[in-house]
Formats: sequence, structure tokens, C-alpha cells
Amino acid sequence: MSLKEYAKKRDFKKTAEPSGGRPVKGSGRRFVVQKHDASRLHYDFRLELDGTLKSWAVPKGLPYAKGEKHLAVQVEDHPISYIDFEGTIPEDQYGGGTVMIWDRGTFEPLSKTPTKELAEGKLHFILSGTKLSGEWYLVRLRDEKQWLLIKGGEDMKPVSKKQDDASVLSGRSMKELAKGDRVWQSHSPNPPDRAIKRKASRAERNPLPLPEFAEPMKAKLADSVPSGNWIYEIKFDGFRALALRGDSETRLLSRNEKDFGGKFPEVMDAVSRLDVRDAIVDGEIVALDEKGRSSFQLLQAFELGQKRPPIFYYAFDLLRLNGTDLRDLPVEERKAKLERLLTEPPGNIRYSASLGSDAPRILDQVRQLGLEGLIGKRVGSHYETGRRSGNWIKLKLHHEQEFVIGGHTEPEGSRSYFGALLVGTYEGGQLKFAGKVGTGFNEKLLHTLFETFKKIPSESCPFSDLPEKRAGRYSHGVTASEMKLCHWVNPKLVCQIRFSEWTRDYRLRQPVFRGLRDDKDPKDVVREVPA
Repeated sequence: MSLKEYAKKRDFKKTAEPSGGRPVKGSGRRFVVQKHDASRLHYDFRLELDGTLKSWAVPKGLPYAKGEKHLAVQVEDHPISYIDFEGTIPEDQYGGGTVMIWDRGTFEPLSKTPTKELAEGKLHFILSGTKLSGEWYLVRLRDEKQWLLIKGGEDMKPVSKKQDDASVLSGRSMKELAKGDRVWQSHSPNPPDRAIKRKASRAERNPLPLPEFAEPMKAKLADSVPSGNWIYEIKFDGFRALALRGDSETRLLSRNEKDFGGKFPEVMDAVSRLDVRDAIVDGEIVALDEKGRSSFQLLQAFELGQKRPPIFYYAFDLLRLNGTDLRDLPVEERKAKLERLLTEPPGNIRYSASLGSDAPRILDQVRQLGLEGLIGKRVGSHYETGRRSGNWIKLKLHHEQEFVIGGHTEPEGSRSYFGALLVGTYEGGQLKFAGKVGTGFNEKLLHTLFETFKKIPSESCPFSDLPEKRAGRYSHGVTASEMKLCHWVNPKLVCQIRFSEWTRDYRLRQPVFRGLRDDKDPKDVVREVPA
């Protein structure tokens, strides 16, 4: 876990590699693969574990075919900040040559004690990156530095020649990175094509440690405009995310503390370029359609491997800045500080401004633009970590919320894979049935979901209120005879559903599937009721 060997091999006056300092406390689960053209071309595979990056040099890269084995030579632990390093290392330095961020994302250890498993010489894990997806094993050989990296699970389609020579961070090839006129790290204030010489800012010279995660404040659903003094902002249709900055570290975390950095490297890069000693920013990661509207379905299409849409991070609150906790300040003061911080925002960060206090007028404009709705914030209110106090409200123009998937029906007619999803919400610790969802899918999505369901089967029904005695008015009931034809899954998946209304028997009317969500725990999914 010590970084002494890493530091001993490098002269940080000559190389732009991060010095790292001490191991970072935390339980992040990120990985990075860096293509490294040193004395020999190879791939450096790194896993975030116990405050450092456990690292292996893999001469042939990661294997793609099930059972295929590639040699992996363990090297010294690297600092967490190395996960953002891309550029060139001077030829006279250790590892001199070009370094590309070939892939990065998150990994899931398939054991409760990954540190112990690794120490004992075997680690089984799942990678979820831009290029890599699936199961792999690390198995140590007799020589304690030599390991085998083995493909587990199913075969993976090999990365194309074009993808193999493209950075997931900058899009540059190895040749383009090598031609850069300066060494560059992703957290540099200027990307390589806009590099300029300048003095480091005061904030950069006096950094503070990375702040700890704070659970985001939540908004209550409201069915009408409240009385009192409120300010209103656009309600975005994306992923809520906290951006943390401190020292040379940057984290991008979902509301349930899952890592978003590997999935959205362009946002990570922009946050890392904020001129701050430390900061915690609250905002939403969105994909924009051709009219500039946030679209959750575009985010889902990207998840399924389709063309990457324009990704932006809309920042709407500031919890901490330069060593000062701002949560007890009134919301209007926090937003003023955030606006000043983002006067000239780096990369794809945007400031989410207040639209005023005239909710009926703003709602009418939002409706005309085809947006989701509004978020209202009570003037003078503080930031209440993890709470849904009612000082923040959401005014929706459409009925939409998260549901837990508990099973599916058989396909009918020309439909492949499955017919409809069986979804519900939690109430008093029990999963209650809410209805069937049979629209909102294309063929690729049907196949992807079906393959996911095959990995989490359940022999029993997870809904506590099934079977029903008879079908409901809108044919959402599931009787005992129909249950025999259903397929159940462990309630681990959360999805977003749009619908016209709740029926009197608490079933969804005209539900449409909009996508999966991995940023909310299933147990936190409850039926939203207006305050």
C-alpha cells in the first residue's frame, strides 16, 4: 500500500506524473488501462484498491476470449491520481514514452473481501468501461510478481484497430499524443491543443485534501405551486452527480456513491480543471438532443453502444469551496458563489441559473419548450444533506419516477425475448406490485435487458402483494394462474418509467419504459406522493 517505491523511481522535477503523496482513504472501485509506449509497447492495468492503484504491466493487453490467458507482471502501486494521467514521460525518466488512457471505468469485485483475495493470489471481478465489459480473473503464479489475466464469463468482441489507437479521454492516437509540444495530464488547466505557459494559481499552489462524499439533498414532489418565497430552476433529465475536488484528486459520484468518472471522462476532466483548493459541487450529468434539451433516453442509447451524444454537467449548488463548508448558507448565497466560480467554466460544465420566482409563467415556458418541469428552492433555505425536508420541491409536467424490476412475462406475437416488465415500489420494507410495462423498447434493448435478467433469476415472486384475485380495470392484475407464466428476477434493477396517471387501485396507466438507472438503490425506490 506504500507509494515509496513509486516515488523512488521518479524525479518529479522532470516528469509530469503525479507525485501522489500518501495513499488516499476511501473505497473507490475504478480501473484504468493505459497504453504505454516505453521501451516496449504494453498495456498498464490498474485497479483502485485500498487507497492506491494496484498495477500490472500486460504485454499483450487484456484477453477477449473466454479462458484466454495473458501474462501480467505486477509493478509498484501507483497513486490514485495516476488514473487521470495521459501524455508523455521524458525519455530519461523511468517508463519514458507516451501514455494513453486506453480505457477506464469501474470494477466490481465478486467477493466481499477483495484485498484478502488479492493477497491470497486470486481476484475475480467485472469491468464496466468504455471499451471493456465483462468478467476477468487475476491469478498469481509461483513468481509473486507474475500473474495471469484470464477472461471469464462470456467472450467479448475484440476492440477494433481504430478503437485500440484512440484515447477514451482525448480521442487522440498514440502518434498524436507523442507529437504534443508538452507533457500533459488530464487535470492540467489547458488541454494539449490549447496549452499555454502560465504561473500556477494560488489555489493550485495550496491544495486541500479531497473532501468526503455528502449525500445529496432531495426534492419532494409537489402537485401545485406553493405559497411563500421560492426560486425556480430547470428540472434536468439525467444523472444526479456530486463532483469532488481536492489536492490532485477528482471524483464524480452518483447519489448512491457509485463512480461516474469512468463513464463520463469528459466531465471528470472539466471538474479537474476548476481553479479551487477544494470543492463539492452538486449537479446533473445530461445528454442534450438537437434542440438543446436534456434527454435521459439519449443517455440510455449511449449506454447501449450507440453514438455518444453531447454530454454536459449542469452545476446547481455548491456545498464546499476552498476549505469552507457552505451548507449552512442560504441557497441564494451558495448559488452566487457557484456562479462566480463558473464565470468562465472549463470544458463541458455549465451553471444552472435561477429562472426567477414566477412559477406559473416559468412552467408555461418550460411546457412550450418540451422540458421536464421545475425544481423549486425555498429562499433562505440551507443545504440539508440526504434529507427530503420540503425546502426543495419538484413540479413535474409528466408523471415519471423510478421503479424496481421484479420479473417479466413471456413474449407474444412478433415480440422477442420478453413481453412486459413487472415493476413495483417499496413500502414498509416490502416490494409492492405497480404494474406491467410493455412499451418503450427496441430490439436491441429487449435483448440487452433479457441477457441481464438471465444473470439474476429468482425462483420466487419478489412482490409481497401477488397474486391478485382478479385482473384490474386496466389489465395490470397478475392472478395466480398468470403467475405460473411469469419469470422472476432478484429485485436489483431500477428503471425509469413515464406514465399518464396512477389508477385508483395504485397501478400504472399507460406506462412507458425510459431506461435503467444504476444511481439509486432499489430499497430507496418508493411511490412518489405529492407533498
